[in-house]
Amino acid sequence: MQIVVNPSSATLVDLLKRPTLEMAEIEKRVIPILAQVKHEGDAALYHFAKAFDKVELNNLAVSESEIEEAKSLISEDLKTAIALAYKNIHTFHSSQKSKETPVETMAGITCWRKSVGIQKVGLYIPGGTAPLFSTVLMLGVPATIAGCEQLILCTPPNKEGKIHPAILYTANLVGIKQIFKVGGAQAIAALAYGTETIPQVYKIFGPGNQYVTAAKSLVTKEGVAIDMPAGPSEVMVIADDWANAAFVASDLLSQAEHGVDSQVILLSKSVDLVNKVNFELEKQLAQLPRKDIAQKALENSRAIILSNDEEIMNASNQYAPEHLIIATENVHELIHKVINAGSVFIGNYTPESAGDYASGTNHTLPTNGYARSYSGVSLDSFVKKITFQEITKEGIKNIGSAIETMAHNEELFAHKNAVTLRLL
Repeated sequence: MQIVVNPSSATLVDLLKRPTLEMAEIEKRVIPILAQVKHEGDAALYHFAKAFDKVELNNLAVSESEIEEAKSLISEDLKTAIALAYKNIHTFHSSQKSKETPVETMAGITCWRKSVGIQKVGLYIPGGTAPLFSTVLMLGVPATIAGCEQLILCTPPNKEGKIHPAILYTANLVGIKQIFKVGGAQAIAALAYGTETIPQVYKIFGPGNQYVTAAKSLVTKEGVAIDMPAGPSEVMVIADDWANAAFVASDLLSQAEHGVDSQVILLSKSVDLVNKVNFELEKQLAQLPRKDIAQKALENSRAIILSNDEEIMNASNQYAPEHLIIATENVHELIHKVINAGSVFIGNYTPESAGDYASGTNHTLPTNGYARSYSGVSLDSFVKKITFQEITKEGIKNIGSAIETMAHNEELFAHKNAVTLRLL
């Protein structure tokens, strides 16, 4: 991993750039896929399965027999692990329920809100180089708690036309009934527009590569909501001599192995710590089955030595990492200075992997700097907030003249008249 010591402000900006393709180039490839699915429906999905996934499908929908088979293909150890993760994720997201209390803003005027689950949601589960069955929990659990009526799951098949059994097992555990063998930008198109087989949804959730991210952004222009722009995974680690170098290296590699377009950044005041981490990176990388992927990602990554905590925290907030690990002796001082981050992991014994799988927080998080303005997925992501108000005869008398004056000055006289008639 490249080491840079005390870069200038301008150089730091360049060092913190993500390894992304130009969005215009990506969209140029995605737009025809969206159009073909929109106009040809299932036929386009079968075509893209053959072209991209190298498989000829007989059916897009996962059958009951495939789900039953998946149950027998999962080890008891994995079932136990998934159950523990399910419990923690359910507990954390259930705690996010809020009770809306009616408020009397003035005598005779009562206002309140109601949370309503989005009726139809699409869940995209990546399955390319790694079958992310954990994402089924991260999306399916809060969706069911929110009361969403229809959960549509899309995930790419392998070359045998199969879905990884852990994805099917977890979807069944969560209670997802409609599962389809569709991946990539074409899956986003199917969820956005609907096809003969796949229902159209109102909001699409789930991480993916830059093509999936581009597809999600493009369909928002046609009235479909998305959770957030979520692209290649990334982690930033802030560490000092107090940190365990082996732990830091393992956290960097845990993100680097996601994909060749992932990025990991290490910030530190200590050259000694960075050198130790680099040594550990080489040692641990050699043992990884996905070392070729991780090695490529490390080419997009760097360790940056800065002079003090202020510079480090400014750089972190400028980068706005998806995952931020702070392993410093003064960690509880630094966490109060975090402004932009998707999810924060504190101390030597809080690996980012815990949030990816089983601690309870959601791992569907904003990447590519979107943590400056987006939150990660939560229970609120799956609900709408509808406001209600009730005004009595006394209330309209109390507020009426103010409404009339404001409407008159905006020259919206029908608005004014709707109040005037009630005051007669």
